Amino acid sequence: MRYLTSLLLAGALALAPIIPSHADDTPAPDKNDASKKHATDDATAPSTENATRTQHSVSIGGHTIKYTATAGTLIIRDDKGQPQASVFYVAYTVDGGRIDGAKAEKRPVTFLYNGGPGSSSVWLHMGSFAPVRIETASPEATGAAPYHLVPNSDSLLDKTDLVFIDAIGTGYSRPLGKATGKDFWGVDQDISAFSRAIQRYVSINKRWNSPKFLYGESYGTTRSAALVDALQDQGMSFNGVIIMSSILNYGIRLPGYDEIYIGYLPSYAAAAWYHNKISNKPADLKAFLEQVRTFARGPYAAALAQGQNLPDDQRDAVARQLAAYTGLSVQFIEEANLRIDLGRFRKELLRDQRLTLGRYDSRFTGIDPDAAGETPDYDASDSGISGAFVSAFHDYLDGQLKYHSDLDYRPTFGDISKDWDWKHKVADQHRPLPTAYVAGDLAHAMRTNPGLKVLSVNGYYDFATPFFITEYDLAHMNLDPTLRGNLQFLYYPSGHMIYLNTDALKQLKTDLSGFYDHAAPAR
Repeated sequence: MRYLTSLLLAGALALAPIIPSHADDTPAPDKNDASKKHATDDATAPSTENATRTQHSVSIGGHTIKYTATAGTLIIRDDKGQPQASVFYVAYTVDGGRIDGAKAEKRPVTFLYNGGPGSSSVWLHMGSFAPVRIETASPEATGAAPYHLVPNSDSLLDKTDLVFIDAIGTGYSRPLGKATGKDFWGVDQDISAFSRAIQRYVSINKRWNSPKFLYGESYGTTRSAALVDALQDQGMSFNGVIIMSSILNYGIRLPGYDEIYIGYLPSYAAAAWYHNKISNKPADLKAFLEQVRTFARGPYAAALAQGQNLPDDQRDAVARQLAAYTGLSVQFIEEANLRIDLGRFRKELLRDQRLTLGRYDSRFTGIDPDAAGETPDYDASDSGISGAFVSAFHDYLDGQLKYHSDLDYRPTFGDISKDWDWKHKVADQHRPLPTAYVAGDLAHAMRTNPGLKVLSVNGYYDFATPFFITEYDLAHMNLDPTLRGNLQFLYYPSGHMIYLNTDALKQLKTDLSGFYDHAAPAR
């Protein structure tokens, strides 16, 4: 059993952390020792709630919107009522709340967060729908300071108030009292902490009667799928859930199964198309990827299902078609037994140019010390934007939000992913699963709240959470036909962080506006 659990955990960690981790390769410390260290480090975390409020305005759709930015902490408590953690958040609320005639307490409110595990919400906060955002050179690497924060005309503030939350151990969020990291660093522990933080925010801000939404990116989608079910079980119904760049089943990398190779194929094809490695490149990316999907779920899946018993002529035919879709050589694909590893693909596609592909966004390219290696030395789509996001956020927090803390702000915290407890208790299972599978939780939330709308948002060039795998997971929720219309999919020519492509961000804002109007119509 210990060996099986180790394999499951290894499969889970192969996809984690999802949003920039900056984790090193040193062995993970003993959980108890690590938790004691973190408790000592966090001795200065505030034990009372605090908030700093500043007033601002932004122009969206030709209208000037006045809003209040609140940076502060929420105290969540254990079952005995003792403070257990201080949770940092930044909220943006429209002054008076009267957009489209809605009073403040009845305006939609959306809770947003990134994932990791071990990531703060700085990426969504500074890049997507807040009233300000950071300018980057994407898909080129963004250089050194000074950086530019600009008013965000694509903010969602005209549709919903926004609350960005940092997971405990990241940002300024810390354990309190006798609590340690292990009380929060796990699938179900994390769900419990976010559930209490959101309920606390809703209570102290009198938002129980507001339409409510969750917006998670990356592991944040893992969180959202289970969190919406947990909150609804506690009496807080939701109007909508937006899952962007999703990972809903961490068991997909278990050895002996081939779904991961099938799921990556359309993303490989998208990257090959973008980098002009497709012979007779079709003009229409969307139509091209539909062809690849058909091949992936048909001939390719059937071939891999035969394993080592696949006849030579079928193997050769499949290898030739894979080469046509991926831009790799037939020889390379056959030597890989038709199973193209992500790291190898990122190194191989542009090897002739001595370039590697980004993992979070395959539009980005990097340069390794040599072109002969098997996998890239780093992720150019991570290193290309991290400095800009982190530096700009520190400047913004201090200069515009006027929030100060003696703590170190942790954009990411690698110890969390190392110490993560991957077990998860699913609604319709009698015992916890050894790794995170949350599509079942989302399905349960949709069955018990038939009005819940779910929007899956995906980037074609995302290698961290491939869109075809998301499609597979959501297609296997066993939704009743009456509920399937509540699930929608959207796709953009960008990567994991869709908003890095500013053209995609504009279209995403337009699409999300329609989603909010549908999920929470003005009353």
